[in-house]
Amino acid sequence: MHASIQSASCITRHPHNPVLQASDIPYPATLIFNAGVTRWQGKYVMAFRNDYGGTPGTTHFDGTNIGLAFSEDGVKWTPQPKPWIEWKTEEIRRAYDPRLTIIEDRCYLCFAVDTRHGIRGGIAVTDDLDKWEILSLSAPDNRNMVLFPERNNGMFMRLERPFPIYGRGASEAFDLWYSDSPDCAYWGNTQLVLGSEQVPWANAKIGPGAPPIKTDHGWLTLFHAVTVDKDRELPAWHRNWHKTYTIGLALLDLEQPWRVIGMCPNPVMVPEEPYELEGFRGHVLFPGGMILKETGEVKIYYGGADTVECLATAEVGELLKLCGS
Repeated sequence: MHASIQSASCITRHPHNPVLQASDIPYPATLIFNAGVTRWQGKYVMAFRNDYGGTPGTTHFDGTNIGLAFSEDGVKWTPQPKPWIEWKTEEIRRAYDPRLTIIEDRCYLCFAVDTRHGIRGGIAVTDDLDKWEILSLSAPDNRNMVLFPERNNGMFMRLERPFPIYGRGASEAFDLWYSDSPDCAYWGNTQLVLGSEQVPWANAKIGPGAPPIKTDHGWLTLFHAVTVDKDRELPAWHRNWHKTYTIGLALLDLEQPWRVIGMCPNPVMVPEEPYELEGFRGHVLFPGGMILKETGEVKIYYGGADTVECLATAEVGELLKLCGS
C-alpha cells in the first residue's frame, strides 16, 4: 500500500477513542478488540473479543472470551461484570471475533472457533443476551462470517471468508464469498462476491468486516484488506510483523447481494492514529460493526492494532458517493 494513501475525508474518528480498552473491563483483560456492535431494544450492544493473561512483549495468553457491554449513546460503554462466552472443550480451544446482527428482533451472533481440526465459523442466536443456541458450525477453514439484517425471499444471507491454503494457489490470497440458508443451519448457493485480486491497494487476503447496512442504492458493506511488505517491520509484540490491515467499502445489489455494484477505489480507512499504529499488532484496522442512524449518520466500530476498540462516523450519503452512487 502506498504511503500517501489516507483515510477518506468523510471519515471522522471519535475524539474519545479508544471507546473500550482493557483497563475498562472489570475482570482480567489484556486486548479488547474486533467487537460486534448493534442497536437492540433501545440500547447499543457490544460483544467484544478479550484475549487475557498476556503482557506486552509476549504472544502467549491464558485464554480468550467474549464480553458484553451496553451504551445509551454508542460512545460511553458499560461492560458487564463477567464474560459472556468462554467456550473450551477437548475439541474447541476458543471462540472469538463476534459479530452481531438483529433479524426479526432476534439477536444473531457470528463468531470464529479454533478447534483441534481447523478454524470454523459459527452462528448462534439469543433472545435475552444470556442463553444462546448454536445454529451452525462450518467445516474448516472458514471465518469472518457476518449476517445481513434481513432475509431475502425467506432466506438468511451471509458473507464469509473461506481460506483454502492449497487450492487457491497463492499464500493468503483469500476472497469474500456469499451464501444463504432457509434456517441459518444449512448453507448453500455459494457465490464469489469479491476476489482479492480485485482490490487494487491490497496484495493479500480480504474478507468481511461489519454486517452490511441497507440503503435505497444497495447493501453498504465494509471489508478488511491486507497488504504485506516483507521489507518493512511494523510495531508489534512479536517480530516479523509485516501486514497492514485497511478497511474497504463496497455496495452490493439488494436482490443479488453477491453482485458488487460499486466499490470505493481506495481504502475508506487506513491506520493513522497512535492507537491504530502501535499495539499487539500495529497498523491494523478491523471493522466489526456499522450502524445507520435515522439522521443518516453511520457509526463504524473497529479494532485498532488488535488491542483496543474504536469508533468513527460518516454520513451515509458520503459513503455511497465513494462507491459511485
